[in-house]
Amino acid sequence: MMVRLFFAFLLLMATGTTKAQLAQLDLDAKYATELVKPGTMAPDFKLKTPQGKTLKLSKIMKGKYTLIDFWASWCGDCRKDMPNIHRLYRKFAPLGVQFVGISFDTEAANWQAAIEKYGIAYTQLSELKKMSESDVARQYGVKWIPSMVLVDPEGKVVLSTVLSDKMEKTLTERFNVKKEIAGSTERLTIDGSKGQLAAIIQKPQLSAGEKCPMAILCHGFGGSKDGPMYEMLADSLQAHGIASIRFDFNGHGQSEGEFVDMTVPNEIEDAKQVYSYVSDLRYVSDVAIVGHSQGGVVASMTAGELGTEAFKAVVLLAPAAVLRDDAIRGSTFGASFDALSPLDPPEYVELWGGKKLGRQYILSAFSLPIYETAIKYQGPALIIHGTGDRVVPYTYGERYHHIWPKSELVILDRFDHGFSQNLYHTMEMVSDYLIKTLK
Repeated sequence: MMVRLFFAFLLLMATGTTKAQLAQLDLDAKYATELVKPGTMAPDFKLKTPQGKTLKLSKIMKGKYTLIDFWASWCGDCRKDMPNIHRLYRKFAPLGVQFVGISFDTEAANWQAAIEKYGIAYTQLSELKKMSESDVARQYGVKWIPSMVLVDPEGKVVLSTVLSDKMEKTLTERFNVKKEIAGSTERLTIDGSKGQLAAIIQKPQLSAGEKCPMAILCHGFGGSKDGPMYEMLADSLQAHGIASIRFDFNGHGQSEGEFVDMTVPNEIEDAKQVYSYVSDLRYVSDVAIVGHSQGGVVASMTAGELGTEAFKAVVLLAPAAVLRDDAIRGSTFGASFDALSPLDPPEYVELWGGKKLGRQYILSAFSLPIYETAIKYQGPALIIHGTGDRVVPYTYGERYHHIWPKSELVILDRFDHGFSQNLYHTMEMVSDYLIKTLK
């Protein structure tokens, strides 16, 4: 029973976050309980601008989606979240979304100074009353700021939240119309450590003799090349003139090999085979490698083994370097392996879904030189990790930042292992970094 807990952890590295973790991280369950409910009509109101002009919400909306942002200049959390609200405004205002800020400042001078300081360009209104005395706060059930409410063109509430990432996720899903991207998609197989690896190459449209960068995308333990994370990244890169290849590691997805024979070292061999293949393509100029969870460990060690000259950039998403420490401890989540030592594991351990994890995986994880190998790469890198990751603590991502002087570290507040709070924004950061570094 204790042994199974360790391997339950490994599957969590691939599948993302438990329901318990999501509940723990969702601040709406604590701070948004009294906000107006989705499906109800948004209360109309009249408030004044900083210039003293009275405006009515229904007139501002003009039959469009409208984001109402409740804030105040004295609110530290509001100031911290301001860059996110600005980003939403820049991203969605051109798509027709109206933005309205409702301030709970009581002094007009402080309110106006904050608008100027933070460069707020969208409509601002206020009663110049405390939140506890505000009629609008009472109508909308605002007990905490920042709070946001999204209203549809008919005036119905779509979302009420205290989380700008949740708002961005909702807006992205509402306005994410998939565009036709010039280029091609090719399904192929590549020789791997345990047989043929199933892969997909997305390539931008190129003129004769033109070259482009290529990004290798590595999935996590038990995952596959398919799914929203790497599909949206591949689309974004293709639209910006960067090719990508995503593939199934041995024993995963559509690739050959048995799951029971999979180890981190032979996944590194798979990644090196993929690197060799794309490096020989005549249209490829430079190569980058991206990995999530165990795929992040594989990406970092592949970069270390092949050297700085091999990769123009490396991106790690919640890299699961904890897998070695857990094997060494013989425990996870405080449960010890009192029945079987990781030094002498069985031939395989039964996992749910009929999968079997092999002895060699455990033995190789126990002595895996993760950081010792990764440090041999000294080129540009981006590491993204969430403080809410209970599968792999974010300190494991920080350690990569310490051994890679040219790396950038992004710690996302409250984000879990699968970045479910806002996968769109996470992939946008990866895409922006690769575009900046490779183009």
